Amino acid sequence: MKIIDKLAWIQLKDGQILSTRTKGRSKFYIPGGKREATENDFAALSREIREELSVELVEETVNYFGTFQAQADSHPEGTEVKMTCYTGAYKGTIQPANEIEEVVWLGYADREKVSPVDKIIFDWLRKEQLLN
Repeated sequence: MKIIDKLAWIQLKDGQILSTRTKGRSKFYIPGGKREATENDFAALSREIREELSVELVEETVNYFGTFQAQADSHPEGTEVKMTCYTGAYKGTIQPANEIEEVVWLGYADREKVSPVDKIIFDWLRKEQLLN
């Protein structure tokens, strides 16, 4: 089995979760991305969030949220994504940048619009009464 190691930023507001859609894609994804060779989790996540959403994460507020794993979207069977998730405050105004075409707030009713690993996260958030 091949594992794609990714980081994600869980941002919740009014029972909804921040999600993004990349240009040319139909599914929504929790924002984040992959580490570069020398980056720790915060450096990688903050770089990805700055590149995708034009905001700065506030380092002292960033906390580990959980790790989730599932079949990777748009990859051959047996390729899984392991998503290490963090929460945290940010500075600035969220807006799509670079490859991000759309930024939305999704509720549990939108579960079918997201990737397999995001569905697991949606289910967990719903069970914890954090997602409407």
